[in-house]
Amino acid sequence: MFLVIGPCSIHDPIAALDYARRLARLQREVRDVLLLVMRAYLEKPRTTTGWTGFVNDPDLDGSGRVAEGVARARRLLLDLAEAGVPAATEALDPLLAPYFDDLVAWTAVGARTTESQTHRQLASGFGSPVGFKNGTGGDVGVAVNAIVAASARHVHLGIGDDGQVAVLRTAGNPYAHLVLRGGDRRPNYDSVSVAMAEAALLKAGVRPAIVVDCSHGNSHKNPALQSAVLADVVHQVSQGRRSLVGAMVESNLVAGTQPLAGSRSELVYGCSITDACIGWEQTEEMVRRCAEGLRLCARAGKERAAVIAGKDEPLLATA
Repeated sequence: MFLVIGPCSIHDPIAALDYARRLARLQREVRDVLLLVMRAYLEKPRTTTGWTGFVNDPDLDGSGRVAEGVARARRLLLDLAEAGVPAATEALDPLLAPYFDDLVAWTAVGARTTESQTHRQLASGFGSPVGFKNGTGGDVGVAVNAIVAASARHVHLGIGDDGQVAVLRTAGNPYAHLVLRGGDRRPNYDSVSVAMAEAALLKAGVRPAIVVDCSHGNSHKNPALQSAVLADVVHQVSQGRRSLVGAMVESNLVAGTQPLAGSRSELVYGCSITDACIGWEQTEEMVRRCAEGLRLCARAGKERAAVIAGKDEPLLATA
């Protein structure tokens, strides 16, 4: 499985690189069963107003130095790559995506933009796998339609390799998949919801590949509940649910969140300025528990395979 894990949003490149280096060390412990992909969300969608992300406002003061934000964001992604940490981000502004696509290992299309034809066309040309989130109300139909659309070829206007507006022809993204992030009224990571999502994907002719977002509606926006969601995902995998290929967790160096007010120097190092996250100690504990659960699954799978092959005597004797 892969685990997209990291800050809700990036606002301090120094803290982000600190987190990445810790994640790289943790990756070495769990690489036999888990691929850790760091959340490097550089844009933030807002319901009304607020800080719109590092790219749009890198100085956190409303000055809107977008050109500087693009350059600094790309520098951070290069630093993450050099640290050996694959990066994940959300495709929000279609004009910005081409500046980062070559440095992104996994891309999300959010619940508010999954229905956008522009984002579906954009995703069809990405070099990375793309996860489409279900709608904010919990409906997966919109995301399933988006997966089908992104898997197809498109011709659309966009930014070419020379930075100019161009007519782009895409081959379709074969790795588009579903992200379950819960809805306004209830979570949708449970086995019944996952089975229903599988059925919807199969009906649309799409290979069932599902990622569970442990935050947002699935944890009722309580970061401490993410561990319970992830444990449930691992349990479902242990029961043979092979459509579950990954999960997402919001994590930072310091737990919680803080308001973006006053001087930048007053901000707590490594603490989110958007959605609340779990801290690093809980992050390590969650990842290690997840890895151990997956190792148990792998061992059980090998034992079942041995029994089927008629080589169960040593295993039964050991048991």
